[in-house]
Parts: sequence; structure tokens; C-alpha cells
Amino acid sequence: MTESKLRGSTTRIKRLRNISEKECQPTISIERALLLTEAYKKWEGTCSTPVLRGRAFKYIMENRTLYIERGALIVGEKGHKPWAAPTFPELCCHTLEDFDNMNHREKVFFKVSDEDRRLQEEVIIPYWQDRAMMKRMNALLPEAWHDLFNAGMFTEFLMQRGPGHTVADGKIYKTGYLDFIERIDREIENLDFNMDVNALNKLEALKGMRLTCEGMIILGKRYAMRARALAESESDPQWRAELLELAEVCEVVPAHKPETFRQAIQMYWFTHIGVTVEMNNWDAYSPGKLDQHLEPFYNREIEAGTLTRDQAREYLENLWIQFNNQPAPPKVGITLKESATYTDFCNINTGALRPDGTNGVSEVSYLILEVMDEMKLLQPSSNVQISRKSPEKFLKEAMKISRKGWGQPAFYNSEAIIQELLNMGKTIDDARASGIASGCVETGTAGKEAYVLTGYLNVPKVLELVLNRGFDPYTQKNIAPDLGDPCTFSSYESFYQAVYDMLKYVVKVKIAGNNLIERMYMQFMPVPLLSVITDDCIRKGVDYNSGGARYNTSYIQCVGIATITDSLATIKKHVYEEKTFVMEMLIKSCKANFKGYDAVYDLIDNQTPKYGNDDDYADDILREVVQSLQEVISGRITPKGAKTVVEFLPTTCHVYFGQVMEASPNGRHSGASLPDGISPEKGADRNGPTAVIKSASKIDQLKTGGALLNQKFSPSVVAGDQGIANMSALVRAYFALDGHHIQFNVIERATLLDAQKNPDAYKDLIVRVAGYSDYFNNLDKALQDEIIERTEQNFG
Repeated sequence: MTESKLRGSTTRIKRLRNISEKECQPTISIERALLLTEAYKKWEGTCSTPVLRGRAFKYIMENRTLYIERGALIVGEKGHKPWAAPTFPELCCHTLEDFDNMNHREKVFFKVSDEDRRLQEEVIIPYWQDRAMMKRMNALLPEAWHDLFNAGMFTEFLMQRGPGHTVADGKIYKTGYLDFIERIDREIENLDFNMDVNALNKLEALKGMRLTCEGMIILGKRYAMRARALAESESDPQWRAELLELAEVCEVVPAHKPETFRQAIQMYWFTHIGVTVEMNNWDAYSPGKLDQHLEPFYNREIEAGTLTRDQAREYLENLWIQFNNQPAPPKVGITLKESATYTDFCNINTGALRPDGTNGVSEVSYLILEVMDEMKLLQPSSNVQISRKSPEKFLKEAMKISRKGWGQPAFYNSEAIIQELLNMGKTIDDARASGIASGCVETGTAGKEAYVLTGYLNVPKVLELVLNRGFDPYTQKNIAPDLGDPCTFSSYESFYQAVYDMLKYVVKVKIAGNNLIERMYMQFMPVPLLSVITDDCIRKGVDYNSGGARYNTSYIQCVGIATITDSLATIKKHVYEEKTFVMEMLIKSCKANFKGYDAVYDLIDNQTPKYGNDDDYADDILREVVQSLQEVISGRITPKGAKTVVEFLPTTCHVYFGQVMEASPNGRHSGASLPDGISPEKGADRNGPTAVIKSASKIDQLKTGGALLNQKFSPSVVAGDQGIANMSALVRAYFALDGHHIQFNVIERATLLDAQKNPDAYKDLIVRVAGYSDYFNNLDKALQDEIIERTEQNFG
């Protein structure tokens, strides 16, 4: 590869990016697991759980390997080197079969050395196999839960990963970890053991938090010492000088608040590494409104002449590489199916409104767009928040990048995000100051909220269970109540009531499991570092996982909304209204995968209203289904006081959910993937993109925690200035209708088909999957097929 083909604004960045993309191999890093085990063996049973977690974190930071890549300006890895993923045996103790699977699988693999395999067998498994959260959960969850889980009725995020989402607000740019220790010490000093019955619990939580602050300070000091040690033996005077500069940065952060643009970036990155080493959070850790956090440092230094725009860009590009060096920790089983990607869902919000409600676009916002465009990396995921106040120039510059066809940035509606947060009980000040989207599309308040994804819900399978009277064809078991012979319901209304009742049963089982799992994390898995940087955990003396955050939200992610909508439209129109066929024939057609039922399939495909076409017949059913989901799910209170909220996103779970289902009454064939997010069923949206957004806007998205909408265009449709104008107008129109999110795939179908046949010729092809982008070659064939079959829209 010649330098002209490398991406990056400087020779340094081109080299570092090439190392990250071409020279690093995904591997397992067993170091964290070993250090954690040593710490637990040393202190388990001698102290409280929060203190144990704090001591374990500090021990890891004292003893872990430090990696400094030659030429790097920003340092810190989760593992012992780039693309080395640590394991978290306290959550999921991988078996040797898991390691073999990771090592040999074709997609999203992690290479495992013989030595690491030996250590897993001799050290990790003997200690953790019965202590791991996943093992404890499986033993405690009831049979009804396992029946539905095994059938693909829902998934559970917290089997192999800890609670997220975690997003930074501005406090780490104004507060060093020594300052955090002072706050903690004041709270300890003010504890009232006479009047406060929880004082002892608060003390233990605060002591754990203090220990993690000490661990963070040690991390920075050790990096400073390491850089100086390397400088002493370095013969290249430029690199020696840069190492000494790096040491100076690490002497300041994270112990003290940052003073410069570079220190601010390093402060965030050390915190990112700390949070994601402490716990395998879902989803990772995100910088939130990075442009607004960095803007004061940038403006001050530009004015003082101590920083140039090109230098600031180089620091940001190095940060992008550090993100890319951190693959999502390895997953196996169902967890892999719901999120089969190296992406860890770090999501940067750019251009959001300011705390006073004014336009937040700045020079740093445009700089981030440039970096995103130049680096073209899977991580971090990048979005732009668009409001009525956003400059048209900013929207069009973002659209020009999106048009290049690799799925970034995504577009979010600032006003919708703020209103969603207000509807969930946040204050207007917190909603404006910290309202962000993270992970895929999830709404929350950065630095103030624990908003936790609990798993995906297979909504159309609820209908399948009704049609099969509680019997699951995939597992060949009765897993739900028999609500009656579907052929005997006298009206659509009575049939829909059965669907509603089945939904209530499934959600009841799911939420009961959620509550049990949440209590386990409250008791066994505090996260004292994450608590330090989340309001109001220090003030309350309560851990993040126990409800210490200012706001607490529990999300259930609903998948396949278009499939159930169109299926119900088929039943309502043909079985009950026009009586073109009876329910028995429809059920037989689905059982036969429509083979031998061409006439039935033709009626379904060509003479049935479909969601995505601005057809009120189908869209009214959509509204009813969404209202039912809201009634059954929303507002339920969890053990730590969180409110349960509906959202619509799939990651890769829409493929898995389709694989565990028979053919659906809307004409979807057996095993075919479900549509992603609130996108219409593939091929059903036939009236163009404006009809799609009008249908999608009939969902009251302001009552959700996020709703993902994908649109696909061929490059010729969005070419030139008119193409940009059309895409920008589509975004503005959808957001005026209170749409939450929209993103684009801009690529020819023929290109994707050729990439399937000739993967070696398309190693760098990136596509938008759901709320993230990925290399096309990293996707399994079923997901590739799903992306290929998405409707290509036209503005004609």
C-alpha cells in the first residue's frame, strides 16, 4: 500500500491508522482476567463488595501492561496491545469451547494463544465458573423465562455484558480525579451514623469509589513514567521529545483537570479506558457532545497561538484510531447473534443544541466532520444532531459525507431528543445540557443517567405464538398460553385482543427476569468508577448499578414492528373484511412457506396495504401495535427505581429473530430476517422516501427512547447538488414530523452482490447495518442478504 492510499492528515496518522486497520489482529487479552482473579483471591471475603471492586480495579491499574505505539499522541488500550480484547470472567466465564469458537470462527473472530488457553483452563475457569453472573442468572431465572429465551422471543443483554449506557458530560474536563477524591472524602466525613440507617452502605460505596480514583491516578502516573523511561533509551530526537511531552500530559491528567486541548482529549481517553476495563458495559463509553466539551480548550489555545487547527485535527485523528483499536469484547451464543460485530457502539454527538437552547455548531464541529470523513473508521460511530437552529451548511457538509456510502454520520433530531427526555421526567436544563443519543439511537442524559438496555423483543413472534396456540415451531415446545383456536375468532378485534394478551404474557416474563438480573447487579457488581463520574452517585453514596444516578431508565428494544403491522393488515383485510381466504388457509400457507399457495401469496404481496407507503389502513394498525407496546411495557418500575421505556432498534438481532420464525402472514418467508428498527419490510415500501417518513412519523416517537430508520439510495439518485438538497430536505421534513433518527446506505445493489461473490476485492467496503456501520465482509451472509434486499429509494 502506497502512502497516497493511506488515510490521515499527516504522515504520523497515516502510519498509525494503517497499523490499526491492516497490521493488528483481533486477539484475546487474558491479562485483566488474571489480575482480577489475583485481586479477588487476595481480598474476597475480607471487605464489602464495593470495596472489593475498587481494590480489584486499583490492582489492575497498578499491574497491567502499558502500551505506547511509536508516534502516538494519545495513549491507552483496554488490553495489553491494540485490538487485544480483555475478558470479564466475573460476568461470563468463557469455556474452552468458547475460546475455540472465537479462535476458529470466520466472522468476528478473536485469536487465542495456547498460553492463554492454558491459563483459562488452569486459573480462570476453576475460580470463576461458578461465580460468574451468567452462571448465577441461568440458575435463578425460571423455566418460563428460559423457554421464551430459547425460542428467540427475547434476548438478554446482561448475560455477558454489564449495564450501560455510559456517556461523558463535561465534568471530567473541569475536575481531576484528585478533585473527585476530595468530594468523596467530604461525603464520608459528613455521613451521619446516628440518623442515617444507610450510612454504612454509603461509606462502603464511597470507599470503593475512592479506590478507583486512586487507580485512575496511578494509570496516568505509570504512563508518564513509562514515556520517560522510553525517552531515556530513544535515539531519535523527535520521538524522544514527543515522549517527554507525552509524559508531561500524563502527569497532569487524569490526576488534575486538563488545561490544553490535547490534555482534554487524553483525559477523556483515560476515563474511557478506565470505565471499559472496570466493566464490560453495554454499550461501551461515549464522549457525548465532544465538540462542545473541546470547544473552550480549542478557542483558548487558538487565540493564544499555542495550538493550530492542523494540530487539533491530528489529535482528534489519533483519538479516532484509539477508538478503532478497541474491539467490543468477545461474545458467544445468543449474545453474538444480537450483536455480531467488533464495534463497541461508541457514539459521538456533534452539533447538538447548547445548554441555553442555542445553536451548538462550532469550528470544532466542522473539524470533527473532517476527521470522520478522512479517517473512515468503524469506530467511533458518529452522528450529527440537527435542530431547527442548525446551519444549513452544517447539515449539507454532513450529508456530503453520508453520501459517500459508508453509513456515517447518522442524523438525529435535537428537538425530538429533548422532548423525549422531558417526557421521561428530565428537567429542561438537563435535557438541553446533556441530551444525547448513544449506542445505536438510544436517548439519555450524559453523565447523569444510567439508561440500561435489557434485550430485544421479537414482536412478530408474539403473533406467531397466537397462531400456533402457544406452541413454538422452532423449539417444538409449548412455551406460552393457548389463547384459543385462531380460526374461531369472530372478529378482528377479538383476534387482536389475543395478540395483546400474548404480548402481556411475554413482557411479564421478560420484565420479571429483568428485575431479577437487576437485583443481582445491585448486589454483586457495583461499578465505583462509573459512579464517580455520574451525577449524583457521590452525593447519594449510592452505586450507579444500584440507582445512584440522577436518572435511571430501563429499555426494552422492540424489533420487527413492520412485520407484525403488515401481517395484521393481511389478517384484518383478507380474513375478516373481504374474506378472500380463511384463517386456516393463511396458517397453512405460512406453514408451507407459501409453497403451493401462489394465489394467497399474490393477494398478500400485491393487494394488501403495507406500512411505509403513507397508507392509513396499514399505518393505523402500526399505531395500534405501538400503543399496545407502550401500554404493556412503559412506566414499569424496576428494583433500583428505573422507569421502563420502549425503543425500536435491532443491532443484528433482526436477522436472528427471523431465523427462529416460520413464514409470516405478510409474505415474509421462513427464516428471512425481520426489518431493522422502524424501517418498512423489504420491498413493501413502494411509494418513495417521503411516503416512508410520513408512515414512520405516525408512530409517536416522542414517547420512545429512540427509533431507528434506515433508508437506501443508489449513488446516482443522490448525485450532485440536487442530490444533497433532496437528502437534506428529507431529513428536515422527517424531523419536522418529530422523527427521531434517520441514516442512509448509498450504494448500488450490484456492488453488494459482487462483494458477496468476490470478497477479496472489497476488503474496505463499509455499509450501514443498523445503528452502526461495519465491513461488509465481517457480516454473515444472512445479514448481507438483508442489506442487499432493502428497498432502493428514488426521489423521482
